[in-house]
Amino acid sequence: MPKPPRQMRLTERHVGYVQPEAPSEDMPPPPPGMRAAMPDDHQRTITDLLGPDRGDEVWIFAYGSLIWKPACDFVEMRTGLVRGWHRAFCLGWNNRFRGSDANPGLMLALDRGGACKGVLYRLPPGQIEQSMTSLLEREMGWLPSPFPPRWVNVNSGERTIRAITFCIDRNSGRYVSGLPIEAIADVLATAVGTRGSMAEYLFATVRHLEDIGIHDPHLWQLQALVADRIETAYEPDR
Repeated sequence: MPKPPRQMRLTERHVGYVQPEAPSEDMPPPPPGMRAAMPDDHQRTITDLLGPDRGDEVWIFAYGSLIWKPACDFVEMRTGLVRGWHRAFCLGWNNRFRGSDANPGLMLALDRGGACKGVLYRLPPGQIEQSMTSLLEREMGWLPSPFPPRWVNVNSGERTIRAITFCIDRNSGRYVSGLPIEAIADVLATAVGTRGSMAEYLFATVRHLEDIGIHDPHLWQLQALVADRIETAYEPDR
């Protein structure tokens, strides 16, 4: 018999406590030292990534929010494993989308070392440039990017698939490392911006990973710690 699904400690009830006062999908102004990316910037990135012999099979490797909110259409989805990179809350500090000046957020990116299980999406053959543009508009709204796109090898079944993903630039001023898991949980339990909370971001990522059969022990521990912190703040008598 199949095992019953794991029950997350972090639930929609917890997420409901931490909501933006004025939700918005509008693009805020870029932080100091960055600028808004323009269509020509995205076109150059696409040209550099795909080259002249791009073919009609382009894959994207998703490790975080792209799993539960893809930025573009796709024609095939499969799970895969990247070696040499791991999923980490190392992209900071976000004081716009899912954080504020008082409580900035930490986003997921791939960092060096270890391995990461995630989702592969194959772009529609006739819409590769359009799909890539939508992806870059979502992930690279500001330049220079602290997590630029790059190619990685992804093991999926009997195949090794070359895919595009987003990896942290450790030389970026937005690279955050060395935080203990308790400190990361403190951030994820409190940060909220115009597009939602870090608790919501964590909840959606863990839930969708579990739904497709990927168990990330680090994120699993984090979701329990974040649930504890939200309960302490909002349900002291529970």
